[in-house]
Amino acid sequence: MCLRIENHVILDVQPKGKEVDITVDGKTIKAYEGEPILASILNAGIKINRYTVKRKEPRGLFCGIGQCTDCAMVVDGKANVRTCITPVKAGMVINTQNGLSKGE
Repeated sequence: MCLRIENHVILDVQPKGKEVDITVDGKTIKAYEGEPILASILNAGIKINRYTVKRKEPRGLFCGIGQCTDCAMVVDGKANVRTCITPVKAGMVINTQNGLSKGE
């Protein structure tokens, strides 16, 4: 089952780009350049993006349009990146965010 976002009422979804590899928590997955990072990781079966500060509760897709922070992850060493609106680039290294991560 494909979980990629191909049409969205708010976000401008571009045609599929070139297939590339990205690394998520040490695992290499296939993605398409330009698609939202969140679409790639959901398609790979990854549903947890971050853990909350106080209770260490898992968070993932919520709004899908960049208005909340539930999809925030550490991307190429930068913390608090909203993966639902950040496009994939070849070779990205993405990690689950724990609390208010400062990145690397």
